[in-house]
Amino acid sequence: MATLSVSLPDRMKEYVDAQVEGGDFVDPGDYLRDLIRRDQEQRLDELRRVVAEARASGVSPRTTDEIFAEAVEIARARGTYRE
Repeated sequence: MATLSVSLPDRMKEYVDAQVEGGDFVDPGDYLRDLIRRDQEQRLDELRRVVAEARASGVSPRTTDEIFAEAVEIARARGTYRE
């Protein structure tokens, strides 16, 4: 297992310590691992929701070229398109 050192403001450290003292976590690392697991699960749930919505929407009547052209226009409008 890898080691990670994290600096926290005093108020955050006090909060983490309170979570551990509350008995739900063995140590601050246990609390942090729980937060990361929850974040990963939330992101996976969101991805699953987006994929399910996309699948439920059916097949697009547009061609691949039309879809790509729209994506390029959106990227240009955002200033993120690179040729």
